[in-house]
Amino acid sequence: MALQSLADVVAQLRDPEGGCPWDLAQTPETLIPYIIEEAYETVDAIRQGEPGAIVEELGDLLLQVVLQSQIASETQQFSLADVADGITQKLIRRHPHVFGEVQVKDIDEVHANWDQIKAAEKGESHAQQNLLSNKLERYVRRLPPLMAGLKLSEKAASAGFEWPDMDGVWAKFYEELAEFQEALLKGDRSEQEAELGDLLFTLVNIARWCQIDPAAAIHLTNLKLIERIRAIEQQTEKPFPEHSPEELDELWQAAKHALKS
Repeated sequence: MALQSLADVVAQLRDPEGGCPWDLAQTPETLIPYIIEEAYETVDAIRQGEPGAIVEELGDLLLQVVLQSQIASETQQFSLADVADGITQKLIRRHPHVFGEVQVKDIDEVHANWDQIKAAEKGESHAQQNLLSNKLERYVRRLPPLMAGLKLSEKAASAGFEWPDMDGVWAKFYEELAEFQEALLKGDRSEQEAELGDLLFTLVNIARWCQIDPAAAIHLTNLKLIERIRAIEQQTEKPFPEHSPEELDELWQAAKHALKS
């Protein structure tokens, strides 16, 4: 009942006769950034562990599903019911150990069955399914770049593409750093992006060797930056552009020291 009420509200927002101009202007493509944003905000709420915030963010994420379905239904592509039925049937198909007669011993067997069923659904042969390049491509298409980079690093390493020790990883890092610096001097933007990507991927490999999640690490750094800027704002009433670089550095160091202590 609650889900149907939400669907009815979204349909009214999209009503050409009396709907909301903003909602009516949206297309599946224009809503893509909101899907990503709401997914990240949901993750943040879960990390914070506040039930009220989680409920709110899950609602915002659910809105994107309903809105996409509503837009598609207006041109008879599919409906919210089709989306719900599709995922229901998929869950039943991919859990034969729950809804069928298949027996599994552990989670590894669950994963193996899931992959086999998924491959069959997509018409992939067992050989195609197991090609390393196909596995890596799926990560690139479905995960944020930093998370995908870590997955690619892990899978490539498990397939044998690995350094013998940490010294090799550091040597690769300094090699890529030098190539990036050289690209910066040349001024070719496409080459600069390529070399920066190589450098970042090497950092991801360093993180893997040190058993550090790079996405979690950059998230913590982002939060730390915000904390320091908030601390600086509490120390001065002048807008930042009115400070000299020396003054800003002094405020930064004071905030850094205060937060550490």
